[in-house]
Amino acid sequence: MWIELGHFAAILAFLLCITQSGVTLLGIYRSQPVWVRIGKQASMVAFLLLTLAVGTVVAAFLTHDFSVRYVAEHASLELPVFYLATALWGGHEGSLLFWAWLLALFNAIAIWRHWSSHTRSLPWILVILGAMLAGFLVLILFLSSPFDRLIPPPGNGRDLNPMLQDPGMVFHPPFLYMGYVGFAIPYAFAMAALITGQAGDEWILATRRWTLFAWVTLTIGIVFGAYWAYYVLGWGGYWAWDPVENASFMPWLTATAFLHSVMVQERRGLFKTWNLFLIITTFALSLLGTFLVRSGVLSSVHAFASDPSRGVYILVFMSILLLFSFGVLVLRAELLRNPIQLESLLSKESAFLFNNLLLVTAALTVLLGTLYPLAVETLSATKVSVGPPYYNKVFIPIMLGILLLMGIGPLISWRRALPARLKRDFPIPVGLALVGVLLAVLLDISHPYGVVTVALMLFVVGSHSLDLWRGVQARASMAFWHALRALLARNKRRYGGLMVHLGIVMMCGGFIGSGLFQQELDLTLAPGDSVQLGRWTVTLERMGEAAKYNWTAVEATFRAQNGQSSVIMKAQKRNYGKRSQPITEAAIHTTWREDLYIVLGDPVKENLWNFRIYRNPLVAWLWWGAAMMVCGVIFAMLQGRRSASFTSSPSPDGVQP
Repeated sequence: MWIELGHFAAILAFLLCITQSGVTLLGIYRSQPVWVRIGKQASMVAFLLLTLAVGTVVAAFLTHDFSVRYVAEHASLELPVFYLATALWGGHEGSLLFWAWLLALFNAIAIWRHWSSHTRSLPWILVILGAMLAGFLVLILFLSSPFDRLIPPPGNGRDLNPMLQDPGMVFHPPFLYMGYVGFAIPYAFAMAALITGQAGDEWILATRRWTLFAWVTLTIGIVFGAYWAYYVLGWGGYWAWDPVENASFMPWLTATAFLHSVMVQERRGLFKTWNLFLIITTFALSLLGTFLVRSGVLSSVHAFASDPSRGVYILVFMSILLLFSFGVLVLRAELLRNPIQLESLLSKESAFLFNNLLLVTAALTVLLGTLYPLAVETLSATKVSVGPPYYNKVFIPIMLGILLLMGIGPLISWRRALPARLKRDFPIPVGLALVGVLLAVLLDISHPYGVVTVALMLFVVGSHSLDLWRGVQARASMAFWHALRALLARNKRRYGGLMVHLGIVMMCGGFIGSGLFQQELDLTLAPGDSVQLGRWTVTLERMGEAAKYNWTAVEATFRAQNGQSSVIMKAQKRNYGKRSQPITEAAIHTTWREDLYIVLGDPVKENLWNFRIYRNPLVAWLWWGAAMMVCGVIFAMLQGRRSASFTSSPSPDGVQP
């Protein structure tokens, strides 16, 4: 009964989304505020109904209602409660329902938050978000329903995919979806600004925190996915340029470009058309990520659904959105003409422009590598693959260029860089870069990319430290710590961005250490055998068994010694009874210098097993750098609006007089 109630609630939500768009559109063209108010109320009720729908599916999991097909396919009596409660996004149908619920939630928050301050834009935002949510509900109700019954019901379910029975994959999808769906709000504001002829700065100011929120949640989702791949897949790495990894990385790159580019529009009034293009592209790439993961066209450890008919629908939906968005952008091109031009190539605006071009080029590089194999297979029925050699060859030089611009940006002025200031500010960062070259040589970094990266890391640290020091010096009348606190409080957005950049520098250190200095041993060991790897002496003490909840495992216990200290490490190969796929649980000991990483392989003969042991330098810097990036964005989100509302027509309920 409860699942039917949830199904009925989803149907009503779909009808209300159509109502939200339809009556609001009617209210706009007839100048009837009452119709716009009805659209607003419809959006709120639709969110409540979808909350009820999601709740019934979660309740079906928690009560082991295997008469619900989706529950029977993704749960079992043995599945722990933690995974039962989060199995909603463990499969295709539930993931899409969760996506729709997030969109309804963000829709309701945006309308509640901005209703009185954006009276001209909100009606069109209602129309756009209502139509978008209705499109997803069509997919859920007619092609991917999580409400279907299974008669007769089985006594037990098939269990959740073992690869998803891990905390990393509990948190990875929700954060990824929050990032994807979060970009719908800036997109809707941008389209409303174009349609109403108010394509100035207000839509950017209104969506600043929305964009930061979407970017940081997408970042967290990507990092969770990388960490999961690191300790579960047992290959010693964290990023393999997997097509589904790429699907989340592409909108991250264009969103990063957008976050930088909007600062130029706010400060100088430039890049209006470009910013609209970037936010449309970012949201379209978010939908493309959904298409790639959920269509079945990709083979990936991250893709847990295979249904081309659903993929076709998402592709058509995405095509309609692109045609509408870029069509409106072209039709409104006259509104975006701007007499202001770049005054000098040596200016902060130019640095942002080149930064944007490199980020978009990087996104195009990833897009080409992801879609090229699909195109070849479609046209010639020949399977090809594009792997890390392609991406490393093309992508790394682009990212080094971005790192260079990251260091140059704080050192140059808006409009035109002054030679006297360049002579004053550049020597220290350049000197640190030269120290970086010497340091790379001393660390035995022979690869040119590694040497350049170390030099640029110190260049960025130098330029950002100098920028911070100049700000403190400008408050020389205050004590240092008071001056620093006042400086950070005055421009949280600027110095939050500085924290993000320093987090990226820290991650670059992790990339160099793990990419250039990883050591690997592939060997067979029996209990009592020892092996030396770097400064570690690793001894296999015993082989045993372990069991918990719905899995059993073969477990290898190691003692790793480093001088006077030693640690116990346990590597497992788990077997989930209802699934034949064994799951690796690597044994990892982390220090600031390196990770010791042990993977249990297959038995060779009695008491003799295959193992892979890795020494991964500086991997922890990746996770610490990502944490610093998140902290920087949260700090930047504390920044208030720089200017008051630009709303020029305060007519009630958003209907133009």
